Amino acid sequence: MKNLQMQNVAQGPEKAILVGVEWRGNRIWDLESSIEELLELVDTAGARVVATLLAKIDKPTPTYFIGSGKANELAALTQESGADLIVFDDDLSPAQSRNLEKISKVRVIDRTQIILDIFSRRARTKEAQFQVELAQLRYLLPRLTGQWMHLSRQEGGVGTRGPGETQLEVDRRRAKTRILKLEKELKAITSERETQRKRREKTGVPLVSIMGYTNAGKTTLFNRLTTSRNLAEDRLFATLDATVRKKELEGHRIVLFSDTVGFIRKLPHHLVESFKATLEEVIHSDLLIHVVDISDPLYQEKHAVVLQVLGKLGAESISRMTVLNKIDLLEGPERILRWERGGEKVIPLSAQSGQGVDSLLAGVSEFFKKSFVRMKVFIPHQANDWVSFLYREAHVIKKKYEENGAFLEIEISSHLVSKILPFQIS
Repeated sequence: MKNLQMQNVAQGPEKAILVGVEWRGNRIWDLESSIEELLELVDTAGARVVATLLAKIDKPTPTYFIGSGKANELAALTQESGADLIVFDDDLSPAQSRNLEKISKVRVIDRTQIILDIFSRRARTKEAQFQVELAQLRYLLPRLTGQWMHLSRQEGGVGTRGPGETQLEVDRRRAKTRILKLEKELKAITSERETQRKRREKTGVPLVSIMGYTNAGKTTLFNRLTTSRNLAEDRLFATLDATVRKKELEGHRIVLFSDTVGFIRKLPHHLVESFKATLEEVIHSDLLIHVVDISDPLYQEKHAVVLQVLGKLGAESISRMTVLNKIDLLEGPERILRWERGGEKVIPLSAQSGQGVDSLLAGVSEFFKKSFVRMKVFIPHQANDWVSFLYREAHVIKKKYEENGAFLEIEISSHLVSKILPFQIS
């Protein structure tokens, strides 16, 4: 890849230059794939990429991040291309952003601001909107002084959505006040979520979270499994709000499937912190389904990124099933065979066509079968409500009604055994 590469991308409201850095010891394809992903992010945010500048440095410089020579080259490229926006693939300090804006005479933002911008568009629930705004304010707070006059002259634009133009004009004290209010609101929502989770755990209905790298096909698979109609686009972060749906498996076992926000490399710290309430669905899952886009040339790298994020969340020890999605886009079975030779059991499928989905459901059913207990119970007529309970929450294998009540042979979640023990018979 050359240092300067002009791009032909669909028209957008702003013209952007992407800036990526190759660190000593890194392979060039790591940089290329990261820049390609940044281009997708910028395109999703609504800007048009007109040029790319790559820099090879040992470490960031305090003034310009990429050094004064590259900064001057960037300023010249900005003028030559007519760009009005510069997007760095790495996070910049407030001082670096200010200095780069002075030398280039255009707005300079980084990867975190692009992701926040996309999240602000995709948030639908009140919780997600609060989480996005909190992450944005935490990010903007140390930058308000340097960006104040510059941003106050802008009429929106990529990287400036979210709290809104009026929020960008408030002083540091009001921003801090808003952060405290959002934290309080989210704490209340988290408390309610915890109450709902405890209620679910009492019923013994297990939770299966579908997770993976963004755009791996999680929502398409979720829709296929639960016959839902969630938005599923071929774009990064098409789904932001966690969605939970009930599903009856073979043997009348009920589980909950959860569709979660996609992970991404260089996941901003502000997002991890602000979205902990949503990500707790992953942390408290009984089973994780890790969706891997096996048609992606970088599937191994993205698989590793997801495992790293799970480690950050403290969820690496949760039982996990790996799904190799989009097998309909493969030219041959080599990638699947290579993965299987690594010793990990995987389920190849196509969420789009439905091929292999039955195997996944059978695997989930088999996984939870281990946590079910077979019992024989007798329910007297005066406790007939328990019969309805068992038909709703357990798998009734045999039943026989007699004059005094009903004999039932059931399979029931180990969580619920204590509830039904008074009715157990040998």
